[in-house]
Amino acid sequence: MNSLRNRVYLIGNLGQNPEVKKLDSGKKVSHFTLATSEEFKNGDGQKVKETTWHNIVVWNGLADLSGRWLKKGSQVAVEGRLVYRNYEDKNGTTRYITEIVAHDLLFLRLMREQEVKQE
Repeated sequence: MNSLRNRVYLIGNLGQNPEVKKLDSGKKVSHFTLATSEEFKNGDGQKVKETTWHNIVVWNGLADLSGRWLKKGSQVAVEGRLVYRNYEDKNGTTRYITEIVAHDLLFLRLMREQEVKQE
């Protein structure tokens, strides 16, 4: 049952190009947003599409791969864990963020340069 704890699976499209950073420690981290969408009929029988945005974080080798291969619009499957953290912004206000720290990515549809430029 331990393998069922805090596990997230998502399939969606990148909302931005991955932002890859190299830290002072030598580790690499990549951040990007992922949109997942669901369609359903509301109480009036109208089709409704609902999109949810997720903050994705990947480390080291996966950070390199995401920076090299993924672009805005790419479709990817993500497996990871849910993490809640907070930080203090420039104004001293505490901000709260929910992220998915991915430990596995499956590239489903990669965007070619010409597709990215058309957007």
